[in-house]
Amino acid sequence: MPTAERRADVQDMVWVEGGEFLMGSEAFYPEEGPVRRVEVNGFWIAEHPVTAGEFRRFVRETGYVTLAERPLDPADYPDADPDLLVPGSLVFRKTTGPVPLDDVRSWWDYVPGAFWKKPGGPGTTINGRDRHPVVQVAYEDAEAYASWSGKALPTEAEWEYAARGGLDGAAFAWGDDHFPNGKPMANTWQGEFPWQNLKADGFEGTSPVGSFPPNGYGLYDVTGNVWEWTSDWFRAERSEDDSPCCAQPTRPGERFPRKVIKGGSHLCAPNYCLRYRPAARQGETVDTSTGHIGFRCVVRG
Repeated sequence: MPTAERRADVQDMVWVEGGEFLMGSEAFYPEEGPVRRVEVNGFWIAEHPVTAGEFRRFVRETGYVTLAERPLDPADYPDADPDLLVPGSLVFRKTTGPVPLDDVRSWWDYVPGAFWKKPGGPGTTINGRDRHPVVQVAYEDAEAYASWSGKALPTEAEWEYAARGGLDGAAFAWGDDHFPNGKPMANTWQGEFPWQNLKADGFEGTSPVGSFPPNGYGLYDVTGNVWEWTSDWFRAERSEDDSPCCAQPTRPGERFPRKVIKGGSHLCAPNYCLRYRPAARQGETVDTSTGHIGFRCVVRG
């Protein structure tokens, strides 16, 4: 355990003892395998994702401008509609009925003027939502906050180890039962994505952090609510010999590298994205900010 002098830096964080665990899964999506034994050192991790209120304080104290608020370089987006080459971000739009699930443009819109303070675009606000996770943050925004706070973004292995809460090999952060006693354990999508949200969990969109029970380590919202950035580069294909921190960051033809995001979000539904599980992972380009990606920080012991 770190010394007492360190505790002033880790308020609202949980100490996770280092150890070995089985990382990944072979029961769901191919990019999660193979299952492999990984060792991590002890670290502190935030109890919950960074909130809109916490991010507001960071911006007020530093004057930081997020990626979604900055001008775009047309050279980075040669195929883009010129009218959309303005500051903005991706906003989810629920469809009016079933749509093919192979084209995300059916439910994601690039909205000029959308950023962390107006996550749905002009006319929206975070007022009254200080306890919701901050969203519309690109990777460098999350990294900037972490640096300002004297912390860091977790590696994929650290994040997954903490999210499992000691339940090595379990499907979910709370065990293997999807809905224990019929009760939703995370903010996810119940119903047919992207048009029918039954809101059995009580929420449509993000929820205040801590709205659902913590995992075995006392961590809230490790799955569901918002995806979370990690510091690792993403590669879809993995082998037993891969280091958990190393991957090829770009795909053929991509202009921006990808980082691993973990945990799933309020938009994850079994018919499309059963990824509100510790082993689940996706790659997100570092220039992307959306209404369902946030982050949490660590302090290494």
